[in-house]
Amino acid sequence: MGGSNFFEKDGAPYCERDYFQLFSPRCGLCNEPILDKMVTALDKNWHPEHFCCVKCGRPFGEEGFHEKDGQQYCHQDFYELFSTRCQGCGQAILENYISALSALWHPECFVCRECYAPFLQGSFFEHGGRPFCETHYHKQRGSLCWGCEKPIAGRCITAMARKFHPEHFVCAFCLKQLNKGTFKEQNDKPYCHPCFLKLFG
Repeated sequence: MGGSNFFEKDGAPYCERDYFQLFSPRCGLCNEPILDKMVTALDKNWHPEHFCCVKCGRPFGEEGFHEKDGQQYCHQDFYELFSTRCQGCGQAILENYISALSALWHPECFVCRECYAPFLQGSFFEHGGRPFCETHYHKQRGSLCWGCEKPIAGRCITAMARKFHPEHFVCAFCLKQLNKGTFKEQNDKPYCHPCFLKLFG
């Protein structure tokens, strides 16, 4: 070995190059010996510059990494690839969520799908797998009163392909209730017989 440095292992001498080649920890990415600083993670050793996200290739900073199936990911790629998606916006759910209608939602996305109002009391109506406020649920189902635009629960009158609360089915001119069920129609409006004769003779 002359005047050069040598290393000994199990009683045998090795030159510096062979010693490091044979006995230094190997990098989990490049499989080369690690001669200086080293990162140990996921039961492997790494050159610091080689311990990086398997998707984007960026080294991990202070924020650390996530592991899935023995692979390491940066926060952004991990959430992009593996997080549950919000039913409302399709983005990853990272923190708080609402579980409803067999799906998960960001709290700000679980709103009426027509007017986007939040469900302040926690109650909502489902139609076609989507959440609605009471008014828009009835609008979707065609059960809003044509006269007052409020939901109909109970008895209703169906006339002119529309639905009405009985008290809101009125003559378009005198506003008397058309409770007998007989009326005349003109320009898509109901009229009692006397008003119809007076106006349209």
